[in-house]
Amino acid sequence: MKLSNFRFVVVALLAFWACHPISLRAEEMIVRCVAFYNLENVFDTIHDEGKNDYEYLPDGGMKWTKFKYEQKIQNMAYAIAQLGTDEDPRGAACVGVSEVENIGCLHDLCKELKEKHNRNYVPILLEGPDRRGIDVGFLYNPDMFKPVGQPKGYELKAHYADGGVVRSRLQLWVSGYMLDDNRKIVMDKLHFSVNHWPSRSGGEESSRATRDTAAMLCKQVADSIYMREPRAKIIIMGDLNDDPFNNSCAVILGAKKTREEVPAQGFFNTMWQKLDRGIGSLAYQGSWNLFDQIIISEPLMNAKVEDRKWVYWKSQIFNKPFLTVQEGKDKGTPFRTVKSGVWQNGYGDHYPTMIYLLKRK
Repeated sequence: MKLSNFRFVVVALLAFWACHPISLRAEEMIVRCVAFYNLENVFDTIHDEGKNDYEYLPDGGMKWTKFKYEQKIQNMAYAIAQLGTDEDPRGAACVGVSEVENIGCLHDLCKELKEKHNRNYVPILLEGPDRRGIDVGFLYNPDMFKPVGQPKGYELKAHYADGGVVRSRLQLWVSGYMLDDNRKIVMDKLHFSVNHWPSRSGGEESSRATRDTAAMLCKQVADSIYMREPRAKIIIMGDLNDDPFNNSCAVILGAKKTREEVPAQGFFNTMWQKLDRGIGSLAYQGSWNLFDQIIISEPLMNAKVEDRKWVYWKSQIFNKPFLTVQEGKDKGTPFRTVKSGVWQNGYGDHYPTMIYLLKRK
């Protein structure tokens, strides 16, 4: 870790310890990063039966050639390799992703991460009913995280205002344990939910009910975990296509803006206060939204680090310069792969979001 970064970690830890008064030094702590990234249309060049992926074929509207696909994989791998490195040079322990066509794309991504960036990730993806064939997935570093049981996918049952059936992404749930720096299991179970809720196509108001229904499904699964584990540590992440203050997040999930508002077995939205400061994860018509949220359960927020358990430290929007347009009318917004039908060889229309967890060694 660079000296400047180490100094930043120490200052940030001092701020953390002001709220969690304990007598520990920075070198006595383990830091783990958990991230989410909407990868924006990671399609291979081969048609998948039953999927409306024709736009992303070599003869489709995007002229999606092998070269463009490989560039996309290279760019995504470069970005993912940087996640979490502000605090840990090994990068993120776990990364939830969205807008991926199939497990083959994730295998290609993990191969690129391994060969070009020395990042060791294992992919998880369950195919869902999305019309275009995009899914959510989960990458984990086996030196930092060990999944237990089988990943579970929950299908959204919802309808549009006109009665049409919503064919959206599965909500992916993965449970497991973080490992310490000696690759020993830390007996403090974590539950991850990776989401990509229905879009605002047709307008926010007319599509609102679909995201409210998605929030209900997510809350039902989380509540079922709480029933089995009253002090469950749950991390809900994803492109929710709503802001933290919208009904789906603030009311149905009950994810609060401040720590003080969070009841027992409630949820804290780690991103809400950033949006209040004008910081977002995507820009639309000149305004910022923060759809890429990471929401944590109360036990993760209130855990005691001196008990050698994982506790939430802080959140971050990864809006680095290389992910950002540097000039023109879109200056300061995410650098997209394709803009208005023109291939730009960028990264995506969303910034990654992250949280950091701490544990005493």
